[in-house]
Amino acid sequence: MSKTRIQLQTLIPEDFSGQRLDSVLAQLFSDYSRSRLQQWIQAGEVLLDGRTPRVRDKVLGGEQVLIDAAQDVAVSEDVAQPLPLDLIYEDEHLLVIHKPAGLVVHPAVGHPQGTLVNALLHYAPELASLPRAGIVHRLDKETSGLLVVARTLRAHTDLVRQLQARSVSREYLALVQGEMISGGTVDEPIGRHPVDRKRMAVVANGREAITHYRVEQRYSGFTLLRVKLETGRTHQIRVHMAHIRYPIVGDPTYGGRLRLPAGLSEAAITQLQQLRRQALHAARLGLVHPETGEALVCEAPLPDDFAQLLPCLDAKE
Repeated sequence: MSKTRIQLQTLIPEDFSGQRLDSVLAQLFSDYSRSRLQQWIQAGEVLLDGRTPRVRDKVLGGEQVLIDAAQDVAVSEDVAQPLPLDLIYEDEHLLVIHKPAGLVVHPAVGHPQGTLVNALLHYAPELASLPRAGIVHRLDKETSGLLVVARTLRAHTDLVRQLQARSVSREYLALVQGEMISGGTVDEPIGRHPVDRKRMAVVANGREAITHYRVEQRYSGFTLLRVKLETGRTHQIRVHMAHIRYPIVGDPTYGGRLRLPAGLSEAAITQLQQLRRQALHAARLGLVHPETGEALVCEAPLPDDFAQLLPCLDAKE
């Protein structure tokens, strides 16, 4: 077990007015437990507008929160494995990885090895001392595309701050069922499905989730969207697209039965049948480099299964 310092800051939104500070921080910094945040408050490691607050203090909204706290970091016990990595960018501070569909990010029950974490620990052993092996956000197993990984504690803290401040730009390409007329925004809270706890859903008591989308190309019966995340909830794009009744093609959890338009070519049908995952790809990632302060933008081309499908569809003007 090693020690590191966590530095976080944010403005408390006005709609939290009247709530207890510890409850508000648990919602704003969901990577940390409420009890851990309470400990930091009691230890004087949390400042509210420059003063040391109490756990039970009520917030007004608009206050500046600064957390500068010590945290124990366990050294990873996951196994390092010589698995292939598609590196889009690399320096001594961070890595940007192009994750293929089918690769699990973190080891878990059912996937103890053969994950992105196992590959990273082999490629960069120093990641064993970082939270979650330096991974600050994730992609679903069957979603392809870009992930950023911190290689130092300083970079990790800064990237987490950027994600919380919503200054990291994440753009996806998604093929959805149905023909959209125009782009838009889905602003609906997401939480656990009230019945099926393995799924997420739009629920009234969920966490804020905002997804922006615009039409990239229309096809007969389908639409290719460019989607931008403002928040990063579990399965957010998949849940939001299903909620507005344009589910992502190939999504086994939220997509329902695939609807094939009349007149679809045999080639398109074959490609759709061979697509064994949701047609969702994290195509573009933009952030501020944690060390140099310069803008870093990375892009990843569509993988073959996705790219070969599009030319088979009947494009519209």
